[in-house]
Amino acid sequence: MKLDGRIAVVTGAGRGIGRAIAEAFAAEGAKVVVADRDFDVAEEVAQEIGGLAVRCDISVDADVAALTQAALERFGRIDILVNNAGIGATTLFLESTREEFERVVRINLTGTFLVGQSIARVMAAQHYGRIINIASLSGQKGGVGRSAYGASKAGVDLLTKVMAVELAEQGICVNAIAPGPILTEVSKVMHTVETRDAYHRLVPQRRYGEPAEIARAAVFLASDDAAYVTGHTLNVDGGFLAAGLMFPFDPAKSQRLGDIAK
Repeated sequence: MKLDGRIAVVTGAGRGIGRAIAEAFAAEGAKVVVADRDFDVAEEVAQEIGGLAVRCDISVDADVAALTQAALERFGRIDILVNNAGIGATTLFLESTREEFERVVRINLTGTFLVGQSIARVMAAQHYGRIINIASLSGQKGGVGRSAYGASKAGVDLLTKVMAVELAEQGICVNAIAPGPILTEVSKVMHTVETRDAYHRLVPQRRYGEPAEIARAAVFLASDDAAYVTGHTLNVDGGFLAAGLMFPFDPAKSQRLGDIAK
């Protein structure tokens, strides 16, 4: 098993991608601290995988300190952190309020900073650690209604690089995963028919990803297989970022430059 004996903290692990990552880590032999603002769902996952449930709002300093302390009291060390907790927002730029913008940035970016810093201090003392920040393709591409969310995730992407550079000498690898459209409870509610049609048109694989596909990428980055990978953002997106103009291609109707010049 790739993570046998490792101790992992996964934030936002009560549902969706976070839950899939917690389950995948446990299946690979890790002991998992399941952190979530909703303690009931955290406890449900923890009981399922034999982990520890902790209630944590990642934007609150006291909660972050309590999370780190709870993990250390139970397991004595922290080897892996997945900064997955976050919130979404889809509001047009001209209609966004300062309060909404700051709330999204406070949770998605500042929260990632707070948890990352707290647990990286533990890892630095161990001279070993793996940190995985969950970014987003919305932090790399402009999208309608994504001013707050996209800006926060772009910040996570850059923060990942800075953390990787500064923590390398302490034996800590820091990477990010940028999911494309993923089929979760949230996307089922937030994505309209038009949104889903657009993704099926623009993603070369013509489908949404599954949370388990993000989890498998997280297992790789958390394992010793990725010991020489740091400062990298792994896009798990079905080819969405790579795609340019896509359309049905008929070779019989194509023309070479030489043919056109004649």
